[in-house]
Amino acid sequence: QVQLVESGGGLVQPGGSLRLSCAASGSIFSFNVMGWYRQVPGKEREWVARILRGGTTYYADSVKGRFTISRDNTKNTVYLQMDNVTPEDTAVYYCNKPVIPGRIGDRELWGQGTLVTVST
Repeated sequence: QVQLVESGGGLVQPGGSLRLSCAASGSIFSFNVMGWYRQVPGKEREWVARILRGGTTYYADSVKGRFTISRDNTKNTVYLQMDNVTPEDTAVYYCNKPVIPGRIGDRELWGQGTLVTVST
């Protein structure tokens, strides 16, 4: 079973940049959809971005124009480039592969998360 591991989180100043990585322990070539979510204590997990195998991307309004999701299928890695960050971006960020409706035996996958703190 493929496992997902996030990295790249840390402390960054408002207006700064950070790049998160999601490394898979196996091939992600067959994963049609990969995404990023984030969560702050006491709040519901929020969808951030999604990327299809062919490269088509989708973003939440809160990060559109500032974040960029990408994937390198040969490296089995998904990235989240975070630019012009704000304190509201502070959260634990999770990598995700959603279950595909109707695909027999398909399972949802989550990483353990990486903490991003935006502060002066």
